Amino acid sequence: MIIDGNYNYYIVALSILIAILASYSALHITSKISHAAGKSKFFWIWAGAFVMGSGVWSMHFVGMLAFHLHVDVRYDVPLTLVSMAASVVASFIAFYATMPKRINWVKIAIGGFFMGSGIVAMHYTGMEAMVMPVKLTYDPLYWTLSAVIALVVSYVALLLFLRFRNSGSSGWLKWASAVVMGFAVCGMHYTGMKAAVFEGHSGMSMDHGAPNVDLFLLYGVTVTIFLILMVSWGAIFFDRHVLEKMAYQDAITGLPNRNEMNRFFDTHEGDESLGVLFLDLDQFKAINDTLGHNIGDLLVQEVGNRLRPFNRNDRQAFRIGGDEFLIVVKNCGQEQAEQLAETILQRIKQPYFIEGNELYVTGSIGISIGSLRGSDRSTLLKTADTAMYKAKGMGKNQYCVYDETMGSREVRRMELEKDLHRALEHNQFFVVYQPKWNVKTNSLFGFEALIRWDHPRLGVVSPVEFISIAEETGFIVPMTRWTLAEACRQCKSWQEAGLVQPVSVNLSIRLFQSGSLHELVQGALDKAGLDPHLLELEITESMVLHDINDIVRQLQAIRAMGVRVSMDDFGTGYSSIGLLDRIPIDALKLDKLFTNDLVTPSKRAIINAIVLMAETLNLEVIAEGVENEEHIRFLTQLGCTVMQGYYYGRPMKTDEVGEWLKKPPAGGSVEVS
Repeated sequence: MIIDGNYNYYIVALSILIAILASYSALHITSKISHAAGKSKFFWIWAGAFVMGSGVWSMHFVGMLAFHLHVDVRYDVPLTLVSMAASVVASFIAFYATMPKRINWVKIAIGGFFMGSGIVAMHYTGMEAMVMPVKLTYDPLYWTLSAVIALVVSYVALLLFLRFRNSGSSGWLKWASAVVMGFAVCGMHYTGMKAAVFEGHSGMSMDHGAPNVDLFLLYGVTVTIFLILMVSWGAIFFDRHVLEKMAYQDAITGLPNRNEMNRFFDTHEGDESLGVLFLDLDQFKAINDTLGHNIGDLLVQEVGNRLRPFNRNDRQAFRIGGDEFLIVVKNCGQEQAEQLAETILQRIKQPYFIEGNELYVTGSIGISIGSLRGSDRSTLLKTADTAMYKAKGMGKNQYCVYDETMGSREVRRMELEKDLHRALEHNQFFVVYQPKWNVKTNSLFGFEALIRWDHPRLGVVSPVEFISIAEETGFIVPMTRWTLAEACRQCKSWQEAGLVQPVSVNLSIRLFQSGSLHELVQGALDKAGLDPHLLELEITESMVLHDINDIVRQLQAIRAMGVRVSMDDFGTGYSSIGLLDRIPIDALKLDKLFTNDLVTPSKRAIINAIVLMAETLNLEVIAEGVENEEHIRFLTQLGCTVMQGYYYGRPMKTDEVGEWLKKPPAGGSVEVS
């Protein structure tokens, strides 16, 4: 005897509502799966699987409660729990298979198959959990149809998850998708119920009264699913409004931070043209050092306030660290980026009034234009950063657009930095010597030792290129150690050959910061067996501003050894005139900036003043950049008698020095004992 049941349509409506809400929650959580990293990604996968799996399961059992069979029905608890586990585990496998940002149809097929199989297993295991005095069989046609619907529902669900996983919106489209999913899930359930055939035995009693609903089970399942949904929504709300704010928003400016920048780029991988503007404040360090970090933070906060109005749907400003900001513009061309950069610079340079201080700060902007398909984000950021430093080099308070020429220089610089560390091991460095001449005695006054790099592929690289790289990387320390040792060895060789002339070697501030300068100089002298008075060390005037007391202490120790010290490029850096009486030096070297402009009366007046000051302080004055007899005449008239430049000799290798010694400048003499 076939037993027919009927439905309580209010409870059917409740099952559909549960399916829709579970689908909506699952669509929400998929965005967290996409953006999460590390262990948090697995947390959100389990959360999504639990919400989706338990939602489908709850909808199933509420739908079962809506069905009245007119017989006493109970449920086997272990089988009921197994059915729920099947739904959750199948959802987890499906989410895990489609977790990567780039997936193919094979992974979608695998994920959909497991999810659909899990729903089928959940449904029919749940049906087997029914304990009742009737026999349960299935109509093959409807059973097959329910399985097909489960697979279709699963594939639709995964496609919707992929569609919404990069979107945090909760608009009508997501609700419409949740409704479609909810009805599809219910369609599978009620098709499966249609497949069920209940056969009773003859003579069994039937309850034809009002449907007897197990209210405890109904309320238990309903309350449970709503608790699950509320917890999932609560977790998403907390993540979005608390944790996400902490992780993706800068605490000082309120602008999106570097994490949000990375997320922004993650969602814009394609041919879309992006304009990247890298903004760096020009005088920020000076403000931090003089007024304190509190004022610096308030200044950064105010800059953030000025950048915030530039945020629109097609562009976003980020604070990526310190005094660095990034503005990314979608569908951006060069002209649009330049106009925006000009507007930003005008806004930034307006005066700031912070705690009684009136501050004037400018910015430098580097611009890079490109797509994420044509180049990765690191390339766009690096090129914008390179252009920003170019803008600073051009005088600050301006912008610079990255071009291929700039890129070639950057590639060359990276190649030089990479090869620099091997140059010392492979003996690619050599030293050249430029003579100094005393016009008063018309005789040689010593040599300056200058390092050169013979690159195996690029040829002789200018020191202008590689010295700055060595300074930044710290390689200047071993490089100077080698130069010092080589210069001392050569000076000793000349001394043994009868040419007793001092050599001078340039020092970097890095040598003073290393704390090993005294040992380095003493080691070079001892190894070469050179008298200390034949060695001279050259410093620049800006060095003494780093730590005047420490610099003076180390220079005093050097001079106590008998080594001479001179100040190179005097008059071109930060003026140290007020400290000259404290700095233990023996000579000043005038930069060629003065020599090249001797026709200007003001320049001659400055040189004369320096010479008079040097005489008072008992210092020698050496003029660099002397290239013709007119330079010599003017400098001699001004009281400068020691000179160095191309007129007397270019920097020469040791064999060239030998030839030069045979034929020194006209009328001059070189004593060789």
